[in-house]
Amino acid sequence: MNAFVLNVWQRVSLRQWMLLLFAACMVGIGSALVMQHVVGLEPCPMCIVQRYAMILVALFALLAAFAAPRGLFLGLGVLGLASAGFGAFVAARQSWLQWYPPEIAQCGRDFYGMIETFPLKRAIPMIFRGSGDCTKIDGTFLGLSIANWTFLTFVAMALLIAVLLVRRLRMPRQR
Repeated sequence: MNAFVLNVWQRVSLRQWMLLLFAACMVGIGSALVMQHVVGLEPCPMCIVQRYAMILVALFALLAAFAAPRGLFLGLGVLGLASAGFGAFVAARQSWLQWYPPEIAQCGRDFYGMIETFPLKRAIPMIFRGSGDCTKIDGTFLGLSIANWTFLTFVAMALLIAVLLVRRLRMPRQR
């Protein structure tokens, strides 16, 4: 089994891995939109921030897939890694709030209510504080909430990007 995995790892190019990562992000965003518009689950502000982080990972992965210079690939990879790390942090915070809900609800208005009620200058900090119903668990799959699965997804993406960056660093420089 290890020889098979190593063979696949060596045969798939950095461009193909980044395009696969981009596709995985698009599946994640598509799933979030289906859960919102078809299933009827309203996203909390932390969910919205996680979507933005996933879009950034997708964007950096797509740009890195077509980046020819080594430095550009590495720079885009680091930005993708930072975006995945930020998304994992927000998902971990939401998971924590779901496991240990505060006695006083920190979450109130939903994302759209904040944008409609407050000027953008005040609404953006409120979004990043997580002022929707971030503690609500709308369902589980294999015992984990959506926030838990999102955290695991961001961690897997970050690990993949980190390994791809190391792989790129080990490749000989092209002159």
